Amino acid sequence: MQNDPELNGKYLGTISSDFVKVADTLKETSYLIRQRGISDFPIFLICKQEIAIGKLLVSRQEIDINWNYYASFLNEFIERQLVTDIELFKSAWRDPDEFACLFVVEMDFMNFVFIPFPED
Repeated sequence: MQNDPELNGKYLGTISSDFVKVADTLKETSYLIRQRGISDFPIFLICKQEIAIGKLLVSRQEIDINWNYYASFLNEFIERQLVTDIELFKSAWRDPDEFACLFVVEMDFMNFVFIPFPED
């Protein structure tokens, strides 16, 4: 449950360039998920195809980005058995006011990455 080196080399460039464009939306959504008591652990799935997890937040057809962004949270990941070791997940968790928890889905590859929100 760390920033994977494979992820860094293969995906981090396109994720980073997209992230600059969607960071404010993700940060506000993260805040609303937590403020409304939905979850203390917001997770944003990113993928290039449609996916049946979470709710579509930003589509790559809407703006000039490479990935679709979906909003979800830890309980949905537990229900779908995408997170089975809850304590490990929580120990790797980073402050959601400072970091976005992204779950990258690309073909046969799935992994979590935490990306810091840009400084205001």
